[in-house]
Amino acid sequence: MHPLICTRCGEWNETPDTSAGESVLRCACCGRTRPFARLPLYCVSGPSGTGKSTIAGLLLERLRDRFVVLEQDLLWVGGLRDPAGHHRLFRSTWLRTAAMVQQNGRPVVLCGTVVPPEFEPLPERALFSGIHYLALTCAPDVLAERLRARPAWREWDEERIAETLDYAAWVAEEGPRLDPPLTLVDTTDTEPERTAETVVRWVEELHARSGAAV
Repeated sequence: MHPLICTRCGEWNETPDTSAGESVLRCACCGRTRPFARLPLYCVSGPSGTGKSTIAGLLLERLRDRFVVLEQDLLWVGGLRDPAGHHRLFRSTWLRTAAMVQQNGRPVVLCGTVVPPEFEPLPERALFSGIHYLALTCAPDVLAERLRARPAWREWDEERIAETLDYAAWVAEEGPRLDPPLTLVDTTDTEPERTAETVVRWVEELHARSGAAV
């Protein structure tokens, strides 16, 4: 039931063809159609140190009866770390995985560092009715302190911290202007529980507006 492999002719469809209907995939080779639930995907993003992993467990507790919460770093393995095309292999694998999980009827909340230019141009983007993006942010001094406090095995030296601060500044400045835009949530002075509640409201309100069943 791979979303890109036709169940009749076995050919690989590089770009999913959804022209036959909102919840139908069509094989570009033989024309066979099959049902495929195209649900919204909710991405909870942000630079390292802003709190994604901390709130992921809280989101699971609050959303597990209606959504599937997944942590993107689960697939951050050697075979998928190719930096080509903004880590296209890693990004495409996650979109395919999330799309297949959603065939069970529950939308996916994906926690991990990603911005629209890394997902939106990919062929697998067509497997979703929409992708929504929220990014956690944090004041630079607090973010640097959080990263320096991490265990040594995570290898957060000053050069890597400086790169993350630059990325965080870009997210804060450019995020709302991206297409689609990033919704920003500042975690500088907010307890994880409150941040999780904000993210839960964001997911629930967007999903209610989408009209998709949960």
